[in-house]
Amino acid sequence: MSKPILAIDLGSNTLRLLAYECQSQRILYHSEQMVKTAEGLRATGRISPQAQSRIIATLQEAQRQQSWDSYHICAVTTEAMRRASNASEVLAAIETETGVVFEVISGAREASLTLLAVQYRLRQLASSLDSFMVVDIGGGSTELIFCYPQETISRSFAVGIVTMAERYPSLVSMERAIPHEMAMLEQFVQQTLASSGAVGGVVATAGTPTTLASLKQGQSYATYEADVVNGTVLSRAEVEYYHTLLLASDTATRAKMVGTGRAELISAGCVIFQAIYAMLGVESVVVIDDGLREGVVREACGD
Repeated sequence: MSKPILAIDLGSNTLRLLAYECQSQRILYHSEQMVKTAEGLRATGRISPQAQSRIIATLQEAQRQQSWDSYHICAVTTEAMRRASNASEVLAAIETETGVVFEVISGAREASLTLLAVQYRLRQLASSLDSFMVVDIGGGSTELIFCYPQETISRSFAVGIVTMAERYPSLVSMERAIPHEMAMLEQFVQQTLASSGAVGGVVATAGTPTTLASLKQGQSYATYEADVVNGTVLSRAEVEYYHTLLLASDTATRAKMVGTGRAELISAGCVIFQAIYAMLGVESVVVIDDGLREGVVREACGD
């Protein structure tokens, strides 16, 4: 691809951009902004006018900061737009206001692109894992991907940090709900392990594990560095420790740790994450920052 790629990932919580030059393998710029696409979606079945306005404003601000004329734009969107009854209307308004045309991708395609990004990063880290499972806890869905030498098995589940935080506003009610919410995930995991065999390790990506890994590395939300986070081993005990620390902190400290307005979402992610540790019977995972937007880049570059 002669033009640099601009990958745009509109998730259920965050809008992430990555400009990348394939030939030089150089990141030109990247950004992410919480837009809360799925806010209120569970109650109404629709993307709210407020969420639509936040998405458009964030894209327009990015366009003001950096000209997009020289880029080949690849824009994808996921679970919130898959579920919203007014998705076509919202995406048309976004195109009118910003010129960005989003592709609503399936859960299977989301998992495939995420795996592409994770595999690339594992190669860069010289990982010896020949089989592994990827856990991708998003805003509106969680993807589980089993990667074996001869096959890949994946499934998307409508359990995410935004939907969980809205449905169960208190930590106690959320923890009680987890067995029910995770039943289908656990069934899928057990069936896959029984039919295809054990995996050599577990890889976790998306906001919750990367945020916790950054805290382990002594970073704050403002000082986050993907290169430091990539390859971090995060234990089950560390997830519990940082979750407890987050809950015990005041508002200002929480904002410094995980970002303004993200504490409840990260807390929801921790509950889901801890349930997955228990389900798999593992004590540690490898954290990778690369996710869907990086997978879009990898595919566009022909990797």
